[in-house]
Amino acid sequence: MSSFDPTPLTEPVDRATVKAYRAQLIASGRAPRGSGAAGIVLGVVAALFFGFTLLNTVVGAIVSASQGGGFGSFAVLLVIGAVGVGATLLIVRGVRGSAERWYRLDRFAQANGLTWYPQSVAPSLPGMIFGQGSSRQANDIVRGERPRFVEFANYRYTTGSGKNKTTHRWGYVAIKLASPLPHIVLDAVGNNALFGSNLPRVFDKDQRLSLEGDFDRHFALYCPQGYEQDALYLFTPDIMARFIDHAAELDVEIVDDWLFLYAKRDFSTLDPNTWAWLFSVVGALLDKLGQWERWRDDRLAAPSVPMTQDAAGAASLPFTPPAQALRPPIGVAPQGRRLQGGVPWVAIVVVGVFAVVFFAFQAGFFGLLR
Repeated sequence: MSSFDPTPLTEPVDRATVKAYRAQLIASGRAPRGSGAAGIVLGVVAALFFGFTLLNTVVGAIVSASQGGGFGSFAVLLVIGAVGVGATLLIVRGVRGSAERWYRLDRFAQANGLTWYPQSVAPSLPGMIFGQGSSRQANDIVRGERPRFVEFANYRYTTGSGKNKTTHRWGYVAIKLASPLPHIVLDAVGNNALFGSNLPRVFDKDQRLSLEGDFDRHFALYCPQGYEQDALYLFTPDIMARFIDHAAELDVEIVDDWLFLYAKRDFSTLDPNTWAWLFSVVGALLDKLGQWERWRDDRLAAPSVPMTQDAAGAASLPFTPPAQALRPPIGVAPQGRRLQGGVPWVAIVVVGVFAVVFFAFQAGFFGLLR
C-alpha cells in the first residue's frame, strides 16, 4: 500500500466499456446475477411509493379545475405519462451510474494493488457495528493482503420495523492483527451526537481510562477493568500522537485480533480525497502494530512450579522448566475479551422528559396553570 493512484476514480470512461464490464462482472459471478433488474424493480417501487401522494394531489386539482370535462381526463393522462417517463429516466441513469461506480472502484483497486468486491452479506466480523439489527450488508469492499490484511467498505443495517424502521450507514476499515488484544474502544469526541456518543453500544463508565496529554480531548478510551496497565502499554505517547494526528474523527475498536476504524459516512467512494485520507490513516498505524503484537496477557501464565528436593535433600528441577521463565501464550483472558455494556442514561432522561411534557399537554395540565 505504498503507492496511491486515484486516476481511475475520475478519468473519462466509455459507456460501451462500462456496459461490457457490467455484463462480464455478472457472468463471472463477482456480482449477483440480475442485480440490474433488481435495481430497476426497486427503483420503480420507490418512484411509485414516493410519487403517489404528489400525483394524487395534482390529479385531484386538475379534475376539480376542469369540473369533470374532457380536458381533465387528458390532463390526468398527461401527468401520469410525465411521471412515468421521468421515473424511467432516473432509474436507467441510476443503473448506469452503479455500473460505472463498480468499474471505477474495480480499476482503482487494481491500480493500487488491491481487490474490489461488490458486496458481502452479514460479514462475520467481531466489531460492534456488525452484530446490530438486520439486513446487514457490506458494499463496495476494497481489500488488500499486504503487508497485512486491510479491508475498506461501506456497511448498512436496519433496526425497527414499519414506520420506525431505520437504516444505519457506516464506513469501516478492518485491519487484521497477528495476535488477539484486550477489547478496547476509542470513542472519538469530535463526531459525537447531541446527546453523547454516536456508537451503537454504550459502555460502563467504570471502564473509562484517562490518558496523559491531550488524548482525552480527542478520544474517550474504554478498556476492561483490570487491564488499565495493558492499555497504557499499548497506547504509548507516540501511538497516541498517531491517532490524534490521523484518526481524530474516527471511532476505533480493538477486539480479538482486529482493529476497526468507524465513521457514519461512506468510505468506499469515488472521491480521491477520501481515499488519500484513509490510506494515510492506515499507513500511519501499520508500522506501530508490531509493538502491540508483542503484548502478552500475564493472566494466562501457568502457575509457578515449585522446586523439589531429591532423597539427599539437594534441590532439583521438575522435568519442565519453571513456568515463571516462560512468556504467557498468545491470547486474552476471558475477562479482557469484551467490555461490559452500560446504560444510556442521557438518552433515557431526554426521552423521559419529552414523554412527561407530551402527556402533560394531552391531559391539559398546562391549560390549568393559566
